[in-house]
Amino acid sequence: MKVLMAALVLVFGGALMGIAEPASDPLGPPAFTGEMAEMLVNGKVALDTIWVLLAAFLVFFMNLGFAMVESGLCRAKNTVNILAKNFIVFSIASLAFWAIGWGLMFGDGNAVMGLNGVLFASGADNSPAIGESYAGVYSAMNWTSVPFWAKFLFQLAFAGTAATIVSGAVAERIKFHSFIVFSFVIVALMYPVTGHWIWGGGWLQKLGMWDFAGSTVVHSVGGWAALAGVILLGPRLGKYRKDGSVRPIFGHNMSMTALGVLVLWFGWFGFNPGSTMAANFNDISRIAVTTNMAAAAASLSATVAAWLLLKKPDLSMILNGSLAGLVAITAPCAYVTVAGSVVIGLVAGVLVVLAVPMFDRLRIDDPVGALSVHLVNGVFGTLAVGLFASDAIMPGTTGNGLFYGGGLSLLGKQALGVASVGLFTFAIAFAVWSIIRATMGLRVSRDEEVGGLDVGEHGMEAYPDFQGFLTK
Repeated sequence: MKVLMAALVLVFGGALMGIAEPASDPLGPPAFTGEMAEMLVNGKVALDTIWVLLAAFLVFFMNLGFAMVESGLCRAKNTVNILAKNFIVFSIASLAFWAIGWGLMFGDGNAVMGLNGVLFASGADNSPAIGESYAGVYSAMNWTSVPFWAKFLFQLAFAGTAATIVSGAVAERIKFHSFIVFSFVIVALMYPVTGHWIWGGGWLQKLGMWDFAGSTVVHSVGGWAALAGVILLGPRLGKYRKDGSVRPIFGHNMSMTALGVLVLWFGWFGFNPGSTMAANFNDISRIAVTTNMAAAAASLSATVAAWLLLKKPDLSMILNGSLAGLVAITAPCAYVTVAGSVVIGLVAGVLVVLAVPMFDRLRIDDPVGALSVHLVNGVFGTLAVGLFASDAIMPGTTGNGLFYGGGLSLLGKQALGVASVGLFTFAIAFAVWSIIRATMGLRVSRDEEVGGLDVGEHGMEAYPDFQGFLTK
């Protein structure tokens, strides 16, 4: 009850001032009692915790969106396989991040990785009392006052997203167990190391690179890892003709895809505003608007670009356009004006329409456009901080970007972050994929690919009554 009262005091802040002011000295300062001060602090922590957990739940809900988008954009004969990958990947991520990834990412260590708190060996997995810190173990997380496990769950949801991005790009020809192994490695080792560089007190953070909610930390890391896997896997059978032209392989359920994108758009209101990790009503409301406006602008610019280049307003391009805008605004969402977010979205929508045929020309087969959405626009979104950041929006953070008179300094730091994370992630991912291919195999057999991974890998069909019709 005391916490609830304190929360109400926070919402109706003036009331406490009037209650606490002593009657004997009307001109003196408010006489907060120790109990009132404790109620005030506890109330703020309670509100912050509720907000962070709600945001974590929204990001977790995005797993449904990814599953629907990927399965809808692929053929019916591979639906069970894609749903299984999207379901199992978060289970793997939960254990991998808990056991290893969290400590490598947020544990105190050096400029490259965390060294303390892996496997929670330090015993610091219990929340310290309010006002105490995680100094010596998880100092990078001292900036937010919410309980330890709220911090962990929110960051876990992000780690799972990075692994999920890979699923769509390697769809329709990868072995299920090989994907499981790679998912564990990316969440346990690859994602946390570069995450430490930017969010865990590592060298890029100290240098002054900014990525508010993860255009690079989450999205381009997933994209670089997926690119390495796609190159080693090769294209799906029949995707490219002998003359090099592309033979389109259409998805089986665009209704499911559209619903999935709407789920992802909805979940992004936890992804970006939730990264405040505090119920700061000014910040979360502004970030929610910049997030939404970028997605809306990108949807429209992708529609126009597809109409002009493809002669039709391709629905898959429209849907991926909105996702491209969301990815691009993820890094700069807290640092740019609403007008700036619209421009970022407009550029992102065009980029995704240009990137899809670019990858096809390179014979890089990405069934769902994950590389065009997450890699290309993860890179662009990170650079957008250096272009569109306005110091007036969040003073004392990024400073001004190039378009606001800040010069090239911030843009250069952002570019260095993009390049270093990309080089590290691609190199390690390529090595891991290569080891998997050499030891347990990476790609299913030709017969399994032709017949569908649902039967070959899982022994079941998603649409048993309609399979003969839907796989044509």
